[in-house]
Amino acid sequence: MTQPTDLLAPAEFGRLSLPNRLVMAPMTRNRAAADGTPTPLMAEYYAQRATAGLIVAEAATPNAVGQTYPDITALHTPSHVAGWRQVTDAVRDAGGRMFLQLQHGGRIGHPATSGHTPLAPSPVPLPGTVFTAEGHQPGVVPREMTADDIRATVADFAAAARRALDAGFEGVEVHSANGYLLHQFLAGNTNRRTDAYGGPAAGRIRFTVEVVEAVAAEIGAERVGVRISPGLTVNGIEEGDTEDLYPALVAALRPLGPAYLHVVYADPDSPVFRRIRADWPGTLIANPVLNELTTDAVRRAGERLLAAGADLVALGRPFLANPDLVARLRLGAPLNPVRDRYLMYVGGPDGYTDYPTLSESESGPASSSEPASSASMVA
Repeated sequence: MTQPTDLLAPAEFGRLSLPNRLVMAPMTRNRAAADGTPTPLMAEYYAQRATAGLIVAEAATPNAVGQTYPDITALHTPSHVAGWRQVTDAVRDAGGRMFLQLQHGGRIGHPATSGHTPLAPSPVPLPGTVFTAEGHQPGVVPREMTADDIRATVADFAAAARRALDAGFEGVEVHSANGYLLHQFLAGNTNRRTDAYGGPAAGRIRFTVEVVEAVAAEIGAERVGVRISPGLTVNGIEEGDTEDLYPALVAALRPLGPAYLHVVYADPDSPVFRRIRADWPGTLIANPVLNELTTDAVRRAGERLLAAGADLVALGRPFLANPDLVARLRLGAPLNPVRDRYLMYVGGPDGYTDYPTLSESESGPASSSEPASSASMVA
């Protein structure tokens, strides 16, 4: 892939021709039915944003024990497939393309929500509280995964990937970031195992590699992406050896040939980011940190990442508040402000499908020059 610095330049992405280099990042919005089935409101939301070069849909759990919060999506029953098919059909009819993120919550779960004791690499609870169907509750001590649990979970990821294609997605993104199960295996403070899945970096990366390998074998490596968040401490994660861990992970993933690597909190000046770009031969998607949500700030951040070697740029909050983000960037138009600033998603259309496009705004587009809050810094 060539390296233009124009966010609106087209790109070739495997079998897909993308009209621009903007990726709508996966964002959990808690609009699914209680059993994890996507809803018609979700189909409307994603279709509104179909001008993105690529949409990576929000995290879907590959099994029941992997559920994190209430009303998140899943992909382990026929009803889940049918619900997601409504979403992909709507996006395709609007001219868009979609991957689906697959995520197991690990210790970020609660029996009050899922009905299961969470599984994790080690019995280390999430510090603080977790939001459940019964409100915020203290994190519970997860059950340490056995070898059988690990094998079953790998198989569940592969089966969910197959269901994703049945549901109309172009591919899947394996979520190994942001403090969820795969990231818990990577991090030293949450992985205290002494078997082949723990200890040095070579052991801690093994679970992620096995999941990616199984998913690629099931649907083809060209349909598989991987999301990582080097150094990110969200959800109580402390890696301890970030600068050694991610080169080892990239080296192990490279022979499997995934379609892309998606880096969260990508800093073009970071030695870790530069090392990943140098070591990764395929498509690199970079998600910037945005301290303000203005047209100029979004454009500058994206162009810096492209100049540093990223192939595509993933944006979250700008797409959340601006269904026509691509048009706004093309015209240099102001952006809508994000109304639910603290990302507290409680269901319904408010702050979800009711953000106006430029043509729908009666009084002209609203500018957002106010800095983002510290609670919502990831783009």
